[in-house]
Amino acid sequence: MPNSPHKTLNAALVWCRRDLRAHDHAALHHALRSARRVWVAFIFDTDILEALPRADRRVEFIRDALVDLDAQLRVLGSAHGVEGVGLIVRQGRAREELPRLAAALHVQAVYANADYEPAATLRDARVRGALAELGVAYHASKDQVVFATDEVLTGAGKPYSVFTPYKKAWLKKLEPFYLQAYPIERHAAALAPLPIGERTEMPSLAEIGFSATNLAALHLAGGTRGGRALLDDFLDERIDRYDHARDFPAVKGPSYLGVHLRFGTLSVRELARLAWERQQAGSPGARIWLSELVWRDFYHQVLYHHPQVVDASFKPTYDRIKWEHGKAADTRFAAWCEGRTGYPLVDAAMQQINQTGYMHNRLRMVTASFLCKDLGIDWRRGEHYFAERLNDYDLAANNGGWQWASSSGCDAQPYFRIFNPVSQSEKFDAEGKFIRRYLPQLAALPDASLHAPWQARPADLAAANVRLGRDYPARIVDHDESRLRALQRYAVVKTL
Repeated sequence: MPNSPHKTLNAALVWCRRDLRAHDHAALHHALRSARRVWVAFIFDTDILEALPRADRRVEFIRDALVDLDAQLRVLGSAHGVEGVGLIVRQGRAREELPRLAAALHVQAVYANADYEPAATLRDARVRGALAELGVAYHASKDQVVFATDEVLTGAGKPYSVFTPYKKAWLKKLEPFYLQAYPIERHAAALAPLPIGERTEMPSLAEIGFSATNLAALHLAGGTRGGRALLDDFLDERIDRYDHARDFPAVKGPSYLGVHLRFGTLSVRELARLAWERQQAGSPGARIWLSELVWRDFYHQVLYHHPQVVDASFKPTYDRIKWEHGKAADTRFAAWCEGRTGYPLVDAAMQQINQTGYMHNRLRMVTASFLCKDLGIDWRRGEHYFAERLNDYDLAANNGGWQWASSSGCDAQPYFRIFNPVSQSEKFDAEGKFIRRYLPQLAALPDASLHAPWQARPADLAAANVRLGRDYPARIVDHDESRLRALQRYAVVKTL
């Protein structure tokens, strides 16, 4: 490749993390424009992997996405006459492996897209320091959000703690400039072939130390190709009904793009641009979908400015609440985790997350409210459980959602608003299609009996071959009684 006179670096390395794609990629764009030779790398960070179960859908999803990313890089290189381009993959502690790789490649700079989680910012600070000792620059770009930490602030220059004014300011600031894609293809001639001796095939799950899950059976295709197929289906069929259809778990209403946003196989700028353009054309569904992307930015800036929310309530007074503890609380928590509460909508939702790693957003609110307010169990226990199970687990969104449900967070629902799991079931799964999918033992019950089996006529239970306590659990709490206890439990926040 002839040297470009405007390029200031001989070689650079792009470090991928939450951005597993080769299009509209800020760090890759800046590296390609700045250096004559550019390599792209991903590190399976053992600081993260060692805390995971040996069968984890997210690791399998990432591995599939890396196969796709490697193929994208090869195509980009070949299109510019550069053969042998591919993704460099390492395994180890990222804070050690990344500087080691940079030194081996003799690069002058490392480019990465910023990660705003507290542990990630600490890791990146250590990497930056290690690179500085090597004389290597570190450049971080905004890529996983539309507006980052300090881009949307109050008139006093403070971060927002209430969503609605944040959203208004976010939308007021939005203009096409912020949604433009970072072009990659026109600069891809700078991609460098893999170093001599570098492995050209992706390591297997077993080599990483993991085993296969049911990901293939779930038809959750990884990589940009899988994300693009889901996006096209959503845009063609469902986005204009999203404002209504998204509330019904038995309906194909959501976009199902959460996992692709989480790992960056699709660009958030592209999704926001599509939503904004569709909203401008009058689509109510696109307007609500764009609002959900604003929520995502909101929770990221909350986490960045208030990292204490990882372990504590955003509203400190809510940490005065006396949560249930001890053997009885542990037994009820286990029943919630395993879908044995006796409330069909709650149990079906927990079966969904356990079997698939996905839970419908409406049901995330219902199950979280049930744990905190019906069972009186600390929201942190539920948040940690979701963190272990969700394919699209994102600390900012998960933490924000749980604090919203427990009334302890930013712009949370009032503590006295307590979801009734039966009325939620009757309203959003009236025909019981979702419940029957995940609780087949209740499938023969009439619709009217499905939402609260303890109220079913004995004849209906017998006809459906359902004996409570044998075929399906008796309810572990009475909602009306639990609601009163929750109000008493939360009363402490009124006296402080």
